Amino acid sequence: MRKAAHEGLNKGVVKDFHEPQAKEALLLAAGGLAEPKRWDKHLRRAAASMVLSVVYDQPTIKSEEDNTVKLINDFVQRLTRAAYPGAHLVEFFPWMRYIPSRFAKWKRDAEDWYKQDSAMFEGLFNTVHANVAKGDDRPSLSATLIRDSGRHQLSMRENSWLAGTMYAAGAETTSAVMAWWTLAMLAYPETQARAQAELDAVVGRTRLPTFADYPHLPYIRGMVKEALRWRPVDPVGLPHRSIEDDWYNGMFIPKGTVCIANVWHLNRDPEIYGEDAGHFNPARHLDANGDIAPGPPDTKEESHVTYGFGRRLCVGRHVANNSLFIDIAIVLWASKIERKKDASGQLLPLDVDGFVEDGLVVRPIPYDCDITPRFPEAAGLLAQEIELAGL
Repeated sequence: MRKAAHEGLNKGVVKDFHEPQAKEALLLAAGGLAEPKRWDKHLRRAAASMVLSVVYDQPTIKSEEDNTVKLINDFVQRLTRAAYPGAHLVEFFPWMRYIPSRFAKWKRDAEDWYKQDSAMFEGLFNTVHANVAKGDDRPSLSATLIRDSGRHQLSMRENSWLAGTMYAAGAETTSAVMAWWTLAMLAYPETQARAQAELDAVVGRTRLPTFADYPHLPYIRGMVKEALRWRPVDPVGLPHRSIEDDWYNGMFIPKGTVCIANVWHLNRDPEIYGEDAGHFNPARHLDANGDIAPGPPDTKEESHVTYGFGRRLCVGRHVANNSLFIDIAIVLWASKIERKKDASGQLLPLDVDGFVEDGLVVRPIPYDCDITPRFPEAAGLLAQEIELAGL
């Protein structure tokens, strides 16, 4: 299943998703200017809509309250609660797995959820299957899985669950990273100014940024890396299990040990990131010439460990990086993001360290911000591009 997902989302394939990602970035920037108070809802809608397009080739959704999004988010929340260490006694007493379902509510719940979620994921997947059968070959992960199902020897149900988990893993995490990035724009306005200066120099103000500008916007790309490093949305990492006996720094790790990496600490190691590792500084990812610098060893050129490690490295990271890049580039091209002020003109307090657990990820404590056009023509040019895109 992982091999199939990698082939459908690898670095060479994800360029096929540039168009829907750019459309969502346009709508995100326009939504922030039109309704700045709803900025967080705009982030959630844009991320959910983007991932639905990538996974199922679904059209743009109008709200984060879309029924498909609500159903999958409910799945994510149930999965998260079940995955918490110690959530069920069977984790400590494995013999309990043999208790018949009629005597074990936790087992009945899991079996009912499996039927319910399988029906949901298979319904979404079968819609793509029907479109492919009719000759509609628009790019999506599901379409790729359908074409390669014989080669990977995955059943329809296995493919549908693989596609569903790719959505579940992608939407919430992407919007959470953008929420932390927005907070960084308020707490570190100098980084916003430097990114906008780069946009003015490379893109100008008569057109919007596109993926063609990617090689020429290293500071924006560094900003993506820094948003992921500075506030990892899964700061304690997902559990891994050792597949053989191992030693690490004099400590013996037996085969079958559950290991949880301290992603937060690894991303803030001053020996790697410097004494300012606790601060948001995209320039740390640039070399002396202003280009993207090589990342630390074993980070797969990501310059952080937020995407995980080794064989379980996030398979959707290329999609996420591209989405974050175009979202940040277009939003900063069009908008100024500033801290709110009280009636006397004093800046409202900003908590950059607080967080709330929200499903699979942690998000910043809710806050308000002012979002205004960066220059007079910005909103009009955005509206023009949205119209040309048929949105």
